[in-house]
Amino acid sequence: MAVALGLARRSLGSTWPNPAVGCVLVRHDSDRPAIVGRGWTASGGRPHAETEALKRAGGSANGATAYVTLEPCSHHGRTPPCAEALVEAQIARAVIAIEDPDPRVSGQGIKVLQDAGVAVSMNVLADAAHELNAGFFARIKQSRPLVTLKMATTLDGRIATAAGDSQWITSAPARHFAHRLRAANDAVAVGIGTVLADDPELTCRLPGMTAHSPLRVVFDSKLRMPAKCLMVKSARETRTIVLTLSGGDAARRRKLTAAGVEMLEVEAGDDGRVGIPAALEALAGMGVSRLLCEGGGALAGSLMRSGVVDRIAWFRAPSMFGGDGLPSIGAFGVDKVADAPVFVRSALARVGPDVLETYRRPT
Repeated sequence: MAVALGLARRSLGSTWPNPAVGCVLVRHDSDRPAIVGRGWTASGGRPHAETEALKRAGGSANGATAYVTLEPCSHHGRTPPCAEALVEAQIARAVIAIEDPDPRVSGQGIKVLQDAGVAVSMNVLADAAHELNAGFFARIKQSRPLVTLKMATTLDGRIATAAGDSQWITSAPARHFAHRLRAANDAVAVGIGTVLADDPELTCRLPGMTAHSPLRVVFDSKLRMPAKCLMVKSARETRTIVLTLSGGDAARRRKLTAAGVEMLEVEAGDDGRVGIPAALEALAGMGVSRLLCEGGGALAGSLMRSGVVDRIAWFRAPSMFGGDGLPSIGAFGVDKVADAPVFVRSALARVGPDVLETYRRPT
């Protein structure tokens, strides 16, 4: 199962709206079990992991054990059910990490296998499998993506000097790691303030990873996105969506859409800007399961105020800007210590001269 989970991780960020799944077929004909087939969900969500593993195994799948990181699907969509494919291949046993939360599948794939006489074992490395597809679970159960807030700051939590200088706070190794984070997410988001200040591309520009750039999302309530910015210029190469309110500058809307930018209108929140819950629900409706937010302090504050930040990836450089520097998170209404959101640190790593701390919201 650990091998299957490793295979599934290969496709994180590229399978939405489907989950990232891994499958390993093993024969136990001797004292030394042998892997006869491996598969993981392909880009775009198809073919599924089980289909790929069965294809590689051929006739050797007969009598084998299938280790699958998520319950095999049981419904007919654009591809036949994987549970039925495993039955037709005459596997002897299925070891499944976790049940699929999708109501079209939940428990039904297991039943198909059991009804066909396949022995089924459940909950093997279940916690690791749930963490792997935490975004898929969030989209199905909460109607929103898993939200990771990524910050690159000084030791005192600043993202720019008082004069607005911000490039580069962290080192090249940290920036390379951030590109890998983008590739592992379905979408990457910033606020319009970051677009106006930094004109980011939000693509994966590491060698061999240019095809793994995620969907780009901009929170832009008043539709201020310049037609000459880098994201607009490359919108036909890398899909770009602007989350905005109804109305706005009609001429600019026409220019942006003509350049390939997609408009997604959502309801306003209490502050009159794009409502965070409504925006996340709209993205989930498109199939987005994992959202990496790289925006500035305003967007970070809005996300924290809405209570939707599930993970934090915090890169810290060994420098300080002081109190007149721009804070990484804007105000979000904490008046008492007891009301402050609390996160649990799950990892700590050195990335060049910088430090990456990873946090998660406790369940």
